[in-house]
Amino acid sequence: MTMGKRNSAASLEVRLLREGIVESTHNVQAVVCDNRGRVLSVAGKAQTTAFIRSALKPFQALAVTTTGTLERFDLTDLDLAIICSSHRGTIEQTRQAFNILWRCDVDTSALQCPIPPGKQSPLEHNCSGKHAGMLAVCKQRHFPLETYLKRNHPVQELILDKVAELLRMPAAEFIAVRDDCGAPTYLMELGQMATLYAILASGDSVDMERIVRAMVAHPTMVAGPGEFDTELMSLTEGEIVSKSGAEGVQCIGRVGEGMGLSIKVLDGAKRAKYAVAIHLLKQLGWITPTIAENLADKFIDLTPLKRLDVVGEVSFL
Repeated sequence: MTMGKRNSAASLEVRLLREGIVESTHNVQAVVCDNRGRVLSVAGKAQTTAFIRSALKPFQALAVTTTGTLERFDLTDLDLAIICSSHRGTIEQTRQAFNILWRCDVDTSALQCPIPPGKQSPLEHNCSGKHAGMLAVCKQRHFPLETYLKRNHPVQELILDKVAELLRMPAAEFIAVRDDCGAPTYLMELGQMATLYAILASGDSVDMERIVRAMVAHPTMVAGPGEFDTELMSLTEGEIVSKSGAEGVQCIGRVGEGMGLSIKVLDGAKRAKYAVAIHLLKQLGWITPTIAENLADKFIDLTPLKRLDVVGEVSFL
């Protein structure tokens, strides 16, 4: 990743206002990069590290699009969208995850993501699509199914190699941890996350272009009605690809422009990352004022008594 002369600037602050009076605050950092890894603008530090969490899912899906797995099992863009998703476990979403397993002749008992509290099946876990995709690759490549979550399993090494290649760094340099679903996730600089989404959205790769097309064509599969990723991608009609991660991570790519935005709320608050995303997308000109207002009605104006206010901007380098 190429840093400019200045790779840090004042961070952003999100204030929760109750009847106009500050009740709580959140510190937020954000970075915009192009698909060559150059930092274009920043709030905070581009080198700030965080676990990418579920924002990694479109790149984990590369194991499916680059191995012939889609073609072998006749998987569709709907299947690819659920592989990239953090879904709500609706009937439609769980059926789509099941469809992947059914097409590659893998029993649902092979899923190693947890059964959510109060639910009946691991298919209802928000990462079941990702896990089903990993199992489909295992079936295609004749990898063992029982150990697919191990960091040294071939499917996980395949995923890491793809990410390392995109960021032009050795796979051995990545710090891996287990995500809540049991699959590996990685510690990355915010600039690296933004670069990944710039590359994803650039249209330079057929394999990544198909992932983006699936996500923006089926945004309800990626999250669900009323969820930020779904609402943003639905409103922007193919111009924005968006994926949330836990603990205040949000990553966004501007489709066809080769630019990516990464956001990290330092205290992990979900509400703050959405407010910052809307604020910055409007500042950057990636969404219209009308779309910004529509999103603000859902994610900034929380109740008649409470709203979020973002203080600060990204500084252009």
